[in-house]
Amino acid sequence: MSFAVVNLKKGEGRTLKSGGAWVFDNEIESVTGGFEDGDIVLVHDFDGYPMGRGFINRHSKIRVRMMTRNIHQEIDTEFLRMRVKNAWDYRKKTVDTSSCRVIFGEADFLPGLVVDKFSDVLVVQSLALGIDRMKEEIISLLKEAMAEDGVMIRGVYERSDAKVREQEGMERAKGFIGEEFDTLVEIVENGVKYQVDVKDGQKTGFFLDQKYNRQSIQKLCKGAKVLDCFTHTGSFALNAGVAGAKSVLGVDASQLGVDQAKENARLNGLEDTVKFVCEDVFELLPRLEAEGEKYDVVILDPPAFTKSRNSIKNAVKGYREINLRGMKLVKDGGYLATCSCSHFMSYELFTQTIGQAARNVHKRLRQVEFRTQAPDHPILWAADESYYLKFYIFQVVDEK
Repeated sequence: MSFAVVNLKKGEGRTLKSGGAWVFDNEIESVTGGFEDGDIVLVHDFDGYPMGRGFINRHSKIRVRMMTRNIHQEIDTEFLRMRVKNAWDYRKKTVDTSSCRVIFGEADFLPGLVVDKFSDVLVVQSLALGIDRMKEEIISLLKEAMAEDGVMIRGVYERSDAKVREQEGMERAKGFIGEEFDTLVEIVENGVKYQVDVKDGQKTGFFLDQKYNRQSIQKLCKGAKVLDCFTHTGSFALNAGVAGAKSVLGVDASQLGVDQAKENARLNGLEDTVKFVCEDVFELLPRLEAEGEKYDVVILDPPAFTKSRNSIKNAVKGYREINLRGMKLVKDGGYLATCSCSHFMSYELFTQTIGQAARNVHKRLRQVEFRTQAPDHPILWAADESYYLKFYIFQVVDEK
């Protein structure tokens, strides 16, 4: 079988050569041979040096996503089985697999594909055309690998309803892969029970990447008065509650999120200590400050304020404002947990922004710890997009 060949321009392919998985449209000199979008192609450097195989899509700025560096490697069932087995073996070593991300796209060398496991259900998000053609085979291989360890999957749900699919020339897709099942799934994480709505929850239904960051705030929350902003379905708030907080207020702008959070509080018998309100955090914080409220622990887990390089300036303003407001509500000697989940908000920029916020409100920050995403979302060096979550815990002290 003959493959089309993508030839890079001279001096291009820097991401690829440093270990990344993408070839952008403006890096390509020419494509020789016939192909359809989604097909596997060979990639050659400008001088004909073989760089590996990936799948091509003319609708996407990321023109080729690499599947292997071995130019002779067939992308067949055996190859996919090896990729899937490696991904599952890695999770068994590094995380609690009762609920975890099993496949994390480029970082697991399966570009464009995300698979989350919630108890005995898999949720799949496919964001690239080439991998979309392989997803059903990959899922079946994954179920096979898990079954060998006695882990039986009762259902698979697809959440390929993200807007980025349109940039790949694909329609958004959502629904069951295989038999239908109840899409409210109960999971347990860090001793906290949650109902995960895999059908209508955000992204794949629950943010697994913060698993160990949520656990890390438990030690600060015993007997504490806690404020959890952008609570989504209540995860940080419930970790605080389970740890023995005196009172917890969780805030989110989504009524659906707040309703689910209240349900999760009931599930854990915490409805008396952990309360939730549906409000805009940016409006609520100044009001709490005006009322003279102070908290032992304030948690800020906002959505990504920027999804592109162009909106970084506004994002910096948003992060600075929210951190500044949060710090004002922390008692002297209390604690602030704050994070950013945008990969465009780099570690340096996020750190600098928090520092500016602290100076603006005359607070001193003592860093307790810095963390990133859980190990089931591995950070592949040279694939910058795989590193996105930055999480700080500070003690906030007044300047005296």
